[in-house]
Amino acid sequence: MEQAKSITEPAKIEVFRLARAIETIAQSDGDYWTDIPALSLHRRSLPTEPLHCIFNLGLGVVAQGHKQALVDGHVNTYGPGQSMVTTIDLPVISHVTQASFVKPLLGMMLTLDPRLVQEVAADMKLPSPSRRQECRTLSIEALDAPLASDLVRLVSLLGESSTLVSRLAPLLQEQIVVRLLLGPHGPQLQHLVSDGTPSQQISKAVSWLKQNFAQSLHIDTLATQVHMSPTSFRQHFRKMTGTSPLQYQKRLRLQEARQLMLSQHLDAGSASGLVGYESPSQFSREYSRLFGAPPQADVRRLHRL
Repeated sequence: MEQAKSITEPAKIEVFRLARAIETIAQSDGDYWTDIPALSLHRRSLPTEPLHCIFNLGLGVVAQGHKQALVDGHVNTYGPGQSMVTTIDLPVISHVTQASFVKPLLGMMLTLDPRLVQEVAADMKLPSPSRRQECRTLSIEALDAPLASDLVRLVSLLGESSTLVSRLAPLLQEQIVVRLLLGPHGPQLQHLVSDGTPSQQISKAVSWLKQNFAQSLHIDTLATQVHMSPTSFRQHFRKMTGTSPLQYQKRLRLQEARQLMLSQHLDAGSASGLVGYESPSQFSREYSRLFGAPPQADVRRLHRL
């Protein structure tokens, strides 16, 4: 189990300010998609059941409460003032472990643009990471006060006019990327954007899978596309994502089908066909295996949450 690191007193003050800024907008339980497209805010008043999901490339912060993320059997715990960076779209089992009506979980997620990370890293002329250095696709570090202060400014910006949001949000997001690259998360992000590293090659494969998950998957062809041998591709893919390419594709299909049934009220047969399944019965079996219930029962349960 990876335990969350401790934070300094100045950072604690900024994290308290961040919690209040989030609470100003997230006044009841739910997920809040904001006028800053990359930024979402989250509030929960009770612990939640473990939920299969995919964490995108981004920065997640808990300002109040505690969460856990299970990745390939490893438990990652993080709480107030802890920053979590994922450098690739990662299948996880996530849940809120500590929250109450008096002290709800308050958190935020900032999706990172890989092109921006790459451009900023290039402008800063940062040294390439060592090939011998371990690449972690999920890392948890303590927030420092300057980064926490930038996050407070970003969330607080949501109360300003749309003109200010559109002009200032990109500047703040770039500033946050600079701090991340220079901080303890920096080596992991540099692996992502350094030419020729396995991290960058697997990241390209994951991007292709996200855009083409409904297509038939040919591992050797995908490995060739990212300039890796099939054997090396399989090894590095599993090391980075905790699963095989085929299992990863299956997870993408099932997650998308679940979202279609929730948001567009599709039945299981229609959703399964749209995400690439030819057999509704196979879809139902694999859906039940992943989410713990048949499609319709699972969707009814989610609507009640």
